Amino acid sequence: MGILSKKDAVLITDPLLDNNPITIQVLGICSALAITAELKASIVMAISVLFVLGIGNVVISLMRNIIPSKIRIIVQLIVVASLVIVVDQVLKAFAYELSKTLSVFVGLIITNCIIMGRFEAFALGNGPWRAFLDGIGNALGYGAILIAVGFFRELLGSGTLLGFKVLGDPIEQTGLYALGYENNGFMLLSPMALIVVGIIIWVQRSRNKALIED
Repeated sequence: MGILSKKDAVLITDPLLDNNPITIQVLGICSALAITAELKASIVMAISVLFVLGIGNVVISLMRNIIPSKIRIIVQLIVVASLVIVVDQVLKAFAYELSKTLSVFVGLIITNCIIMGRFEAFALGNGPWRAFLDGIGNALGYGAILIAVGFFRELLGSGTLLGFKVLGDPIEQTGLYALGYENNGFMLLSPMALIVVGIIIWVQRSRNKALIED
């Protein structure tokens, strides 16, 4: 017997495939547009949301029976804000330059619709274990899109991945640049992130016709 039951496994796989927070629910678009010009920033943001949503869902689930209905949103904001502060301080301590790159967007995790949505829609009505799986699943779905967008934007816009030159040196004209390739500077602009996300949505719906709305 596996660690996860089939019902529990769906909590992780569904947001990765047919119910992705960004491509299906169209949530968390702001960060997908703002910080995906570099793959490193995309990965760090994905890990940050994974921590905040996974732990946050568990905390809200544990408190679900004692949170007064009238102040549940305030309690949820306090929980997510506390976790975001932890993330922000860790980044400043161990990756200061990257923390400056992410700037206010780490703080904006507090208002990320995915996190508040999972608190409200799932964590308040389920036990800690299932809430944790739901948080991990949705964070992975969110992170997968961020990393995919960051991968293509940095590769095509700068010719690098994680700062390493993978297409050659544009100054010395080596690699693909020797064949006349030029970096597409438009890929580094925020509107291109929306176009890349749109292409991912198109591919996803092309592969699964059930996702196409009437």
